[in-house]
Formats: sequence, C-alpha cells, structure tokens
Amino acid sequence: MQIKQIAFVAAIFLNALPAQAVERIERGNLVMEDVPAIPPALAERTNRYQQTRSASLAGWLARDQGLLISTRFAETAQVHLVAAPGADRRQLTFFAEPVAEVAAAPDGQHFLFTKDVGGGEFYQVYQYDLGSGDIQLLSDGKARNTDLRWSSSGERFAYSTTRRNGKDTDVVIGTPGKTEVRAVTAREGAWSALDFSPDGRRLLLSHYVSANESELYLADLSGDGLPELQRFHPASEPVSFSTARFSRDGRGVYYVSDQDSDFQRLRYEQLDGSAARVLTADTHWDVEQIELSGGGSFLAYTVNADGISQLHLLDLKTGKSLSVPALPAGVISGLEFDAGGKRLGFNLNNARNPTDVFSIEVGSGASRKLTRWTRSETGGLNASTFTEPQLIHVNSFDGLQVPAFYYRGLGDGPRPVLISIHGGPESQALPSFNPLIEFYARELGISVLVPNVRGSSGYGKKYLTLDNGRLREDSVRDIGALLDWIATQPELNAERVAVMGGSYGGYMTLASMTRYNNRLRGGIDVVGISNWVTFLTNTQDYRRDLRRAEYGDESDPKMRAFLQAISPTTNAARITRPMFIVQGANDPRVPASEAEQMVETIRNNNGGEVWYLLAKDEGHGFRKKANRDLYNNAAILFLQKILLE
Repeated sequence: MQIKQIAFVAAIFLNALPAQAVERIERGNLVMEDVPAIPPALAERTNRYQQTRSASLAGWLARDQGLLISTRFAETAQVHLVAAPGADRRQLTFFAEPVAEVAAAPDGQHFLFTKDVGGGEFYQVYQYDLGSGDIQLLSDGKARNTDLRWSSSGERFAYSTTRRNGKDTDVVIGTPGKTEVRAVTAREGAWSALDFSPDGRRLLLSHYVSANESELYLADLSGDGLPELQRFHPASEPVSFSTARFSRDGRGVYYVSDQDSDFQRLRYEQLDGSAARVLTADTHWDVEQIELSGGGSFLAYTVNADGISQLHLLDLKTGKSLSVPALPAGVISGLEFDAGGKRLGFNLNNARNPTDVFSIEVGSGASRKLTRWTRSETGGLNASTFTEPQLIHVNSFDGLQVPAFYYRGLGDGPRPVLISIHGGPESQALPSFNPLIEFYARELGISVLVPNVRGSSGYGKKYLTLDNGRLREDSVRDIGALLDWIATQPELNAERVAVMGGSYGGYMTLASMTRYNNRLRGGIDVVGISNWVTFLTNTQDYRRDLRRAEYGDESDPKMRAFLQAISPTTNAARITRPMFIVQGANDPRVPASEAEQMVETIRNNNGGEVWYLLAKDEGHGFRKKANRDLYNNAAILFLQKILLE
C-alpha cells in the first residue's frame, strides 16, 4: 500500500475500535488513546535531555571547502556545511521532512540527497547546487530510491530503485542535472551499487539475499543496454559479503565476507580470481566498514569487538599497519577519505559523547593527529558524568552466553529494571550516547539492561542464525534468562521489571509479555510485529522475500501454522499488565494494522489497559522532534506508573 492508503486504513481501523472506556484525543498529527496528559513539571524535567544533538559526516567537499554533515537544529535532521574544524554549521537544506542519505559530488559543485514524505521511506533523489542553492528532483517521485554512489570522475552516479515493478530493487545510473537513467540490473531481488572502478567502466554490485547470504557481481558499462553481469568470487555455499571496494588500480577488489569463518574478514582478490588472500586472519570479530583513499595508498577499516569499534589503517604499498591516535572507547561509523587521500573522516559516539565528526591525517609524513570538526550540544547537561554501561554475559536456557549492556540506576535499595530490546533482528545494541537511558538511570533510578539476544549481529554468523525460522521463540527465552539473572542481583528489584523495544524489539516486547506476564510490570511496544502472518502479508512488496528468509515463508501451510501459533495476537489473552503501544501511520515495514490489531485484541480479550499513540506523519519510528518528545515523555510517565508507584 502507498502512504495515503496506509493512513486511510489506519484511520478507519482506529474509528472501529471499541469506544467503551477509551479516551481518544487528536492533537495535530497525533492520535492518543488513554494516554494521560503530560504534566508540565515532567516536560520541564525532561527538556534538557531532549535538547541534545548529534552530527554525522555526510561527505567531504573538494578543493578544501570543508565537509557536509547531518544534524538537527529544528524539527528534523538537515544538511549543513562546516568549512573548517570547529567552524559554524551552516544549514543548507530546510525541509519539514528529514534528509536521509547525502553523497557529495567529487567536483565539489553539488551533492545528492534523498528524503521521503511522512516516514513512508519512498525516498526521492535530489541534486543540490552549492553555487546557487538550487534543488532539482532527479528521481521519478514515486519509487523507493536508495544507496547513492558516485563515480570517481563525478560524471555519473548509481543508485537503487524499485521503479520497475515496486517489488525488485534495481541499480540504475544517472548523470548530474538529468532525470534520465540507464538500467544496470533488471533481475529479481535486492541489488545495490558498491563501487565504480577507477576508470568508470565497471560497477561492483551486491545482490542481497539475506543476512547470511549475498553475492558480488561486476557490471561492464562499456556498451549500451543492460550490461553483462559477471559473478565475482562465486562460492559453493552461502556466503555473506558485507561490503566491497575496487582497488585503485582497478585490477582487484577488497571485500569483507564470512567465507570459511564465523566472522566477517577483510580479503583481497584480483578480478580474475588470483592473488586471493585474507588480510585479517587473526581478527576474531567482524570487520564492519572499509574505505580506500582516492590515490589507493591507504585502506581504513573498523572491527566490532564486542560492541566497541577499533579503527585500523593499512599502508597498501607496504602492506603494513599504521598507527592511529588513541580514541575513546565507543562506536565509529561513516569512514570517508577526503579527495586528496590525506585525511580520514569518521563519526565517533560513546555513552558520554553524542555522535560528532572527527578526522585524522594519513598522508605521507602525517602526524596522524586527531582533529575534531563538530561539538554537539548536550542540552546543558554535563555528559562527562553520564552512566557508562557494564558489559555482562548471561547464561541462557541452553548454555548460550547472551551479552547485555547494564546501566545502573542511581539510588539506594534494589532498583527497578527496564529491559530495552533492539530491532532488526540482524542488528546490535551498542554502548552509544542515549540521553533517555541517562534520564531513566539518573532521574528515575531505573536500571537499564540492553541485551543482544540470539539473532543479533556482531557475534558471528552462527549466533546470527540462532533465531531463524522455527527457532524464533528461543530469542524470547533469552529474555527469560535475563529475568533469572535479575533475580540473582541484590541491587535489582525482580518484582519491578518492564520491557520495551522497537520494530523486531517491539515483537520481542509483546512476545515477552505473553510468555512472562507474571514476571513483568508492563511493556512499551514501538512499531512492533504483532502477528507474523499479517506482517508478512502486508509489509511492502520490496521487503517481503527478504523478511521471509529470516522469519519463514507464511505461504507454506506448516510454517504459516507455526507463525500464527507464536504470534502475540494469538496469545494476547495472557497479557494482563499495562501496555503502551506506539505506531507511525505510514510505516512501510511494520504496517499500522499490526499495532491496531494488538490494541484491539488486548482490550477485547481481557479489558487490558493499553495506552496507544499514533503519529499520522511518521513511519517506522518517530523522526520529528515534537512527536518524539511527546512519545518520550509519555513513555517516562508510563514507566513511572508501572515501576515506581
């Protein structure tokens, strides 16, 4: 369904809900059912925690013009220019909707960006002229367009689009200032461009099958029409290729894969299959990001070591590792070399610092000095005192060690506990800056546990597959193991525990409530899956097969019966504790009907207490500050009610 259709269905369904004992309030784009008014004192108390900002690297500009960043000064994240380290952030885009991707052109004259409408994720591609400030729509205005990638000359760019049939994601090539595109792929599945060869004659492609399987292809762009595709590094068994880049001589590819390993390793191979070698054979964690300097002298990569990023730099001429400055323990993202290959830019985030942009010098004879480009505000709070999490490991029902980050709540006596579960499930909770967790811990005295249950990424491909298909409920049992662990900790109150999560974490919240209702005080489900069959039926066409690979195919009768049996709607009668359910009306991933049917089922089954918040101008999560602020305040009010009263 398109965005308007989803919103229309949402409105009809809401109006059909039982009217008895439900207080419904509409305020602008927000619909609230049984959500109490936010006390002014609470809004004032949370205000500083909700005024924090972050800044992310969006691309270097040529000719030493500085760099582009994404940050928020009003309602949504927009593109800004920073001319020098510590210089003012000059805002360039001013949209009501947040800007998503940004890709700076190599010539420094313009950049591409994408944005959607109302959180629907049907992103359109725009070109911004840095000289005039003019903005031009380049895509068709209808399809979903993602994964922008420039050629080194800047004469053309590639991106992925669903314009052909709305289901498959093809790669197309565009040119600056023109709306016409050349198709590179027209096959089934999800395709994206990873890199142009230095001469622009080849395009390195990824065909994503699932979190555990993908393929690399080379497209020859020299002719007309659809290019011939050549498989790069074919494998006899499923292999996951997470990323890849051409070597700067164009003769080989640096890539990251889990072939013959439980972890993603950095490798190199010539285009003809020769000279294959593993560059990180002694690293027993995932290599996550790789980036090559423009001249091909350096390769930067990060390793995810139990949730902490490690930055590495290789001299490709000598094959030796180069020293990098000591960095605070945290999460590194957004690696990008400047055009001259003399500076490596990246984002750094940890529990006491919001995401900000840094760079190090990497050229010949460079000092490797660390330079800070942005310093984001923390709402006037002293972030250096923020709670740093402790990494713990909990034995689950089958002996599996499940990692979790533990934020200790302030106060005397056993503290109430909030279990916060990440989405994905092929994702990972990281010890990053989170002012809301700090509010829970410092202001409310609630201890927070953030687990990486089985099925999370970052712990090897075996761990990643432990929740697939019929193993789905094993990840829910990991939450039971966490509840067992809480009961053994004298500083924690096992009688006052709540659970919350978004997307897949929303499903985990609902499933935990159906399985462990008597051990939990309540739950907060944000854009969560409530019924596997209806979710797989109604999620956007371009996502369905990708999700079936993880969750199971609902068109198979036996799997359909299994998925129906474990769905929270099937077991909703077991939930007798309060719930807060939150949804964006335009969600293309988990349709609003998932939230609405869960609200209705809980209320109709046992008259259960449900707070319900729907945003008509949001999708898979809340990206607009005013909406997010109200949700956060309501969540805090809900947690106070179930954990502290």
